[in-house]
Amino acid sequence: MTMQVLKQAALLATVALLTAIVSIMAVSQSESTLILPNDSGEWFVSLDHVGRTVILPIRMTIDGAGTFLVDPVGITTLRPDIIQSSHFSVFDLIVRLGELGEIDLAYHYDEAMATHVIDSIDGEDGWWYEAHYSGGWFERNTQWMDQYLVKNETTIRLFKDRASRLSMLYEEFEEEVARLGANDGKVIIPRITIEGPRREQLVFENIEVLPHNTRTDLYQPGTITALDILLSLGEQGLLTQLAITWYDAIFTADPVDHYFVEHIQGEGLDAQAYGSCGFVYEVGYTRIGGFAGAHIHIPTDARVLVSPEYALWFWICL
Repeated sequence: MTMQVLKQAALLATVALLTAIVSIMAVSQSESTLILPNDSGEWFVSLDHVGRTVILPIRMTIDGAGTFLVDPVGITTLRPDIIQSSHFSVFDLIVRLGELGEIDLAYHYDEAMATHVIDSIDGEDGWWYEAHYSGGWFERNTQWMDQYLVKNETTIRLFKDRASRLSMLYEEFEEEVARLGANDGKVIIPRITIEGPRREQLVFENIEVLPHNTRTDLYQPGTITALDILLSLGEQGLLTQLAITWYDAIFTADPVDHYFVEHIQGEGLDAQAYGSCGFVYEVGYTRIGGFAGAHIHIPTDARVLVSPEYALWFWICL
């Protein structure tokens, strides 16, 4: 699949979200945009916004088993190395259903993929999932199930996926972990691309990404997210300015509780979001790229990374 086709598919997926942002930007954002770097030229992150704790029942549908409303009380995370104790993932929610006896669940932690894997639900294997936040829609994804953070109004569906797709996905997970090991635990992304509104293109290769701990309310210190890609580019002198803004809600999407990238400046590129125009992004694997799983509506400050193959930001106008 060509990059142009991937971008066209991603454009279709972002129309509703960006329209909503344009409609109520003034009433949704909390405080002002944070501009990096600071006046002394240092790249820094010192943020105090906090996402809301999950208190509402979460809706989960399991094909063939039914729909469940899961009370978040009592759920603990199986990934305390990544997720703060006050939050949990899609996988943690599934485990809770098993603990309650709602489903017969078998699972294990796979060392080669560094993630939890469902072996069977009610005696059947081959499970994958779709999920979306408030105001969103189901979309194919390649986000590891025990790293997809649950928020209020999250909706989840488990389904029997094709064996060939699961095999390909698991191969990519193993390659990602192997890439991390080959780089001595450093997250080094082979290719990062930023495309601007006038077809400007910044391409960076083999970039080391460091954590900046923008969301220690959600994740343990040291956890690397997609936002850290842009912050690392800035610290390395490859970007000159970045603007992010906190949104409590966006149109019907509530809660949102995330930072959104609204301005990127680098050599030959200077683009500020306005009206119906702005940046969207994807991160993942080239053979499951774009709308096939890399372009999903998890904000950059919540998209946990292991060691992806590529990252892309591009500009769209509706």
